[in-house]
Amino acid sequence: MRKISNAELGRPTAEEFALTPKMGVTVVLDNVRSAQNVGAFFRTGDAFAIERIILCGITATPPSREIHKSSLGAEFTVEWQYCKTTMEAVEQLKAEHYEVLAIEQVEGAVMLNNLEVSSDKKYALVFGNEVLGVEQEVVDACDGAIEIPQVGTKHSINVSVAGGVVLWKFFEGLR
Repeated sequence: MRKISNAELGRPTAEEFALTPKMGVTVVLDNVRSAQNVGAFFRTGDAFAIERIILCGITATPPSREIHKSSLGAEFTVEWQYCKTTMEAVEQLKAEHYEVLAIEQVEGAVMLNNLEVSSDKKYALVFGNEVLGVEQEVVDACDGAIEIPQVGTKHSINVSVAGGVVLWKFFEGLR
């Protein structure tokens, strides 16, 4: 096997990517404290062509050296906005007719492997703080929740890794 060079990958320019149809998914970051995790979400969001990222509360916003370090410039290709509170973002998304889903371990959550996505819907996925998760008030306001099945002793994975796992599922189901 020969590794494929960057030139052979046929990557679009930032201008071409801006015109690319986006997956009907918006990511909401609920008080994510690590700017490197935020950058990882931008990079993953670019890879899967999400609509946008909404950064809430204490979540770092561009321009940021730490975000740029892990996003590799994806903060320039993925649309983003800032909301003072996650509840403000959830209310906005509901008004825009998104199905808002918390990525959290809660009663009644749908296991990711059992999730069925529909191209007839727009989704907003709320990812929480690295220690506290998605705020209970936000969970209460969501239309549902998704849990990533796990069998290890920690029952938790890094929030940006969770983002990659969940966004892949949506990409697979919507593309």
